[in-house]
Amino acid sequence: MYESGAYVATYVDPVTDEQIQPNGVDLTLGAVERQVTPGRIGTDGKTVGKRETVEPTDGEYHLSPGVYVARYAETIRIPEGHVGFVYPRSSLLRNSCMLNTAVWDAGYEGRGEGLLQVGHEIRLEAGARIAQLVFATADHEETYDGTYQGENL
Repeated sequence: MYESGAYVATYVDPVTDEQIQPNGVDLTLGAVERQVTPGRIGTDGKTVGKRETVEPTDGEYHLSPGVYVARYAETIRIPEGHVGFVYPRSSLLRNSCMLNTAVWDAGYEGRGEGLLQVGHEIRLEAGARIAQLVFATADHEETYDGTYQGENL
């Protein structure tokens, strides 16, 4: 079962009334980065490649087609008994962009990121709503305590 947007909002900070939707909370664009060196994922661990910050011009990110990392402006906590999913807002899709994310485990806390794929040049205003966070109830044995706990805080 998915939780209401009002419930999800209690685990997102900061949040405005405009961000609260019937079934989730809109997340806003906090920063954009571009990966510039290779990363590595192996059986003995992982390394995230070096990134460079994309600077906004007059409050807008002018993005050419390519792949970027979008950081959300909000701190998110996934409560026990739940799993979080982040989906792109339809406005991104209608503008030839896609936002990919992974499962957000119970116990995670941080200012998360998504993979922003830009298919056609776009301007994104800093603080624009780009994604929606939803919670589903879920059984789990433990809570998240991995590498990305507390990321970007």
